[in-house]
Amino acid sequence: MRPFKFAARSALTTLFALALLACTSLPHDNINVAATPPPQVLLMSLDGFRPDYLDLGITPNLKRISDHGVQAEWMTPSYPSLTFPNHFTIVTGKRPDHHGIVHNSMRDPELGKFSLGNREAVSDGRWWDSEPIWVTVEKAGLRAGTMFWPGSEAAIGGIQASHWKPFDAKMPMADRVDTVLAWLAEPEATRPRFSTLYFEAVDSAAHANGPDSEEAYAAIRNVDAAMGRLLDGIDALGLTRELNVVVVSDHGMATVSPDQFVVIEDMVDPADAEFVTAGQSVGFVPRPGRRAAAESQLLGAHEHYECWRKAELPERWHYGTHPRIPPIVCQMHEGYDALRRAWLETRSRTTNRGSHGFDPALPSMRAIFLARGPAFRENARVPAFDNIDVYPLLMSILDVEPAANEGGDGAMESLKPGARRAAGAL
Repeated sequence: MRPFKFAARSALTTLFALALLACTSLPHDNINVAATPPPQVLLMSLDGFRPDYLDLGITPNLKRISDHGVQAEWMTPSYPSLTFPNHFTIVTGKRPDHHGIVHNSMRDPELGKFSLGNREAVSDGRWWDSEPIWVTVEKAGLRAGTMFWPGSEAAIGGIQASHWKPFDAKMPMADRVDTVLAWLAEPEATRPRFSTLYFEAVDSAAHANGPDSEEAYAAIRNVDAAMGRLLDGIDALGLTRELNVVVVSDHGMATVSPDQFVVIEDMVDPADAEFVTAGQSVGFVPRPGRRAAAESQLLGAHEHYECWRKAELPERWHYGTHPRIPPIVCQMHEGYDALRRAWLETRSRTTNRGSHGFDPALPSMRAIFLARGPAFRENARVPAFDNIDVYPLLMSILDVEPAANEGGDGAMESLKPGARRAAGAL
């Protein structure tokens, strides 16, 4: 398990080297130290957006960012490759095993049940075990604004962002953009130094119709249009050379077929174990006195899935120590869902043709990372890296002391003059 400290990572070091080169390559007569604005970051999430979508030729506004900034080959999500766990990893630099949001749905012996649609649970700060960027920024005496980022509806450590909105799927993307632009239009003294923005349209369309469907491509175009509205608004505010815009996704999306599923009740006798999570990463709790019977049915490799005791999960997943993780975890093979028998009738009426939650190492699960702004070089490409590395990068740009995290580093070292050679090698 990786310790909560900075450890050298070449990809993140390269990002910071690019940041250094961006600063040192400015014409001397454009540098005015006295007028340098405070660092600002806008972090955007395009839920379910795969890296190959950027190659379709239908995202001219995202291309505006990559042409004038940095683009990673891809970003690897954390296990499990689900929405809430990975969004919270991005803003804490911790794996789900350590920040507490171990699944989109989970149980806690004291807090009860958690799910994405449970507003009471989502807004309960006790579920969120780590400090996200906006809390650290606020504790530093600065302001933050969060538009729909998972975790932002809860007072974590008793603190929320100065500006925040409860999630509302019906709120048009244009309205979300305009709200964030209004925050950025505030005077420098009250303007958020760190803001977030979230679009779920691609994820929703890809789930319902498949990641390579016309509906998914239409959603990609709509998201890109909203991105254009944002970039034009930033230009109109005169913030293009001041604001660092960072665009990520939480995971990718795999194609699934309506007939590719496993019935949960067929995996183990319900008298021997209760399932507590479903979908692609499936968790079971053996019933009292039935552990041996449950393990004999579940553990090991099966035709469409594999199961482990939580302490024996693959090391590369960095998963299995948090008490909210069930004693037995089963991972579905790519393209297969685990469903209760009672859900099959609903599935036949509302076919699900796209899913995530599969092994993060799969190409279909890869996420994106794009960034532009004064901290980044123009038109640069960097190797892939893990999403735990985003947090220390953003904290360094903001010049705010980070909380304990598992992210890679190079942050301070790569800002020194010796890092220029690494940047120039790209």
